[in-house]
Order: sequence, then C-alpha cells, then structure tokens
Amino acid sequence: MRIGVIGGGAWGTALAQVAAHGGREVLLWAREPEVVDSVTADRRNHLFLPGIDLAPTIRATGVLADLAEVDALLVVAPAQHVGAVLAETPVGRRPLVLCAKGIEAGSRRLVGEVARAVHRHAPIAVLSGPTFAHEVARGLPTAVTLACEDEGLRAALAERIAAPHFRPYGSSDVTGAEIGGAVKNVLAIGCGVVEGAGLGQNARAALIARGFAEMTRFGLARGARAETLAGLSGLGDLVLTCSSTSSRNFSLGVGLGRGEPAASLLADRRTVAEGAFTAPVLAQAAREAGVDMPVTDAVCRLLDGAGATEVIGALLARPLRDEGV
Repeated sequence: MRIGVIGGGAWGTALAQVAAHGGREVLLWAREPEVVDSVTADRRNHLFLPGIDLAPTIRATGVLADLAEVDALLVVAPAQHVGAVLAETPVGRRPLVLCAKGIEAGSRRLVGEVARAVHRHAPIAVLSGPTFAHEVARGLPTAVTLACEDEGLRAALAERIAAPHFRPYGSSDVTGAEIGGAVKNVLAIGCGVVEGAGLGQNARAALIARGFAEMTRFGLARGARAETLAGLSGLGDLVLTCSSTSSRNFSLGVGLGRGEPAASLLADRRTVAEGAFTAPVLAQAAREAGVDMPVTDAVCRLLDGAGATEVIGALLARPLRDEGV
C-alpha cells in the first residue's frame, strides 16, 4: 500500500517518517515550497521539524495532483483547511485517514463529516491519540487509535502504518475518536491557563477530570462510545496535551494565564492551536445538544479577553453538585 501524506507540518512529516519505516516509499505534500526544498535537498524539514533526519524514501511535492499515484492518504492539514485542500486533491475511492483534530468553524462539522461531503465515495478512517510529533519522528514509543467502520480496511491500514515504536489500536468508533481529539484541544487551553496563572497542580488535575466529564457527556450525546473516550484518542490525548508546553494549545493557555491578549498570541504562531477555533464551535454545538460544558465555556471567555482570575473564580463559584451529574 503506497501512502501519501497531505500536510508538511511537524505532524505530517512525523507520520511520513513512520510510514517510511522499513524502506517503504511515501509521498509527502506540503504547501510551503521551503518544506519541499528542504526535504528534497537535505532530508530534513527545517521549518516545522528541525533536527530530525528523514528517511530517504520520503519524497516531497508541492503538487496535489501528484497524490493520484498513491493508494491511501493520511490527511494532516489543519482542521479548518481540510475541506479546501481535499477539494483540490484527487481522491476517488481511496481511503482517507484523517489525522487533524478539530471542528470546522461555521459548519460545526467534524473533520470526517467535512471529508465525506467533499469525497462521498472515499472510505474514512481516523488516526488519533497522544502524539507529540517530535517524539514520533525520533522513534519514541507511541500508541494511537485507528478508527474505521470497515474491519478489513482497518486491519490493512493498521498493518501498513505500524512500526516497532508506533502501535495502532483498532476501533470502529470513528465519531468517538474524532470527538476526543477535538475536545481535548479546548481543554488543553484551560490547563495552560491554570499553569500560566500559577494556580497549582491540584487545579490542573481537577480541570482535567472535570474536562474529561465534559468530553464524555458531549461524546455520548453525539453517538460516541464511552470506552473510546476513555481510551487513547480521548483520555490519553487529554492527559498528554494538558501537561506540556510541547502542546500548542497548552502553551497558548499559558500565555492567556499570564495575561497576554489572545489576538497577539495567535498572531505570533506559525503553527495552529486548533483549540482556539474549536472552542466557540464546540460550545455552540453543546448548547444545541443540551450538554453542559462549563470548562469549554470558560475557555471561550478567556479567548474573548476575560481575565483568568475572573473566569476561574466564576467556575469555582458555580452551585455545588454531585460529581456524576
């Protein structure tokens, strides 16, 4: 199975490195000409994944039409751009493995729903889990969820992308895998705020736990399975991204917690903190579904310019309730 990767950022490049394990050929599409040039000339992605020597079997291109030669596509473009990129990509009936995490602004569609609207005959899979790109590219141990409703395709994809350091666990719950990845980005901003404001480890642990309760409520309302949300693509990814400044969303929250304006923090970023786009969309979708998500609402207020002390105080002042409610 020949693999193509759509997106030459850090995560796309790391996945290309995984897919090239054992000398297998991989075609990596990048929008940035400097990425194509550096991968071709130096076997490195100097812009997004510096310091990592890439496999010699990774070939880079800036032409989406070149992807017509592969058998399956890993879609790693930012969630807000997946629809536009896929509209220009020759897909047909080839599998799309969606590796972006988020909800499309405006339409409030999950990435899988966006992909199906553009290429209705393409089988859909979702790859998600606790993954920092630089660790995956370095060959450090990583486990992910690979969700696909077609059991045969799921097994074939898992076999193709598995490596000694990269272990995919199968699932048929595509919706659950997507929701976990989208919601955890928002919650990671909140945990970053706790860190930036110096509120302590107790507060961060509490926010992770209550945030996971929100993820579970929303996921179940959308048809996800509880075990998926408690797995690698839900709780596993949540724990990772709520604990390290290697997470773009967590580091955005750290800046907000220190009192820096959201607009300036987002303007200074070369890479995308998807949680900033997902938060208001998720909050609106939750309201429409009748799902209570106070942590998500608090992150929205922070992104709109409210101070961390004010927002955290409002969360703590909510009426007392039983934990399972």
